[in-house]
Amino acid sequence: MEIDWARLRAAATDAMRHAYAPYSTFPVGAAALVDDGRVVVGCNVENAAYGVTLCAECGVVSSLHATGGGRLVALSCVDATGEPLMPCGRCRQLLWEHGGPECLIETRTQPLRMAELLPHAFGVEDLEAVTGETPVPVVPERLAAWRGRGTVFVHPDMSDGQQVWTAYWERSAGDDAGAETGVLEEGPSWDDPAEAITWGLARTPRVVVVDATGTIFWAGEGEPPLEIPVRWG
Repeated sequence: MEIDWARLRAAATDAMRHAYAPYSTFPVGAAALVDDGRVVVGCNVENAAYGVTLCAECGVVSSLHATGGGRLVALSCVDATGEPLMPCGRCRQLLWEHGGPECLIETRTQPLRMAELLPHAFGVEDLEAVTGETPVPVVPERLAAWRGRGTVFVHPDMSDGQQVWTAYWERSAGDDAGAETGVLEEGPSWDDPAEAITWGLARTPRVVVVDATGTIFWAGEGEPPLEIPVRWG
């Protein structure tokens, strides 16, 4: 698709003139070409609570989806003088999500691909790598308030004559003043102790493995505590 950079910059400059920037006095406008040929624009919108200010690129992405969706092909972002302005880090992540690595960004010298502006980007592939074939263990809603507390103990067990690994999440008296100890949740059985440990780490950073001989190992986060000096694996 041919990109008319002059047209994009003109649209970005016009959007910049509608910016709401009473605090920084730094108006920004942005315009992007969509893969179906339309142009979407945005301007920065500031707020007395500075942290909730919206960048011009936020407006572009909102306009993209409000007008039918699609993918961003090229973007021009300009300052108060109408000169190309580099998107901030947060906005580069936005543009990666909605334009991908090949989306072009106008600079003062030449257009650059998003892959150049945001190398090693975090994207949907990273989510799918975790949530696809290897589901993330979920803490039951009724126990969510206990996340991060107590200890998970992983230990061997027998099932149909085969050794398996199981776990239980124990509440300790130190969690709350006067709290009773007890088991919060019992885990299922796994063939691999690593899966039991993953289950435990989703619940608390304190994970202990007890092998068939009764030897105790630390499998939790950080350095092993003094009372459990040996790390599992």
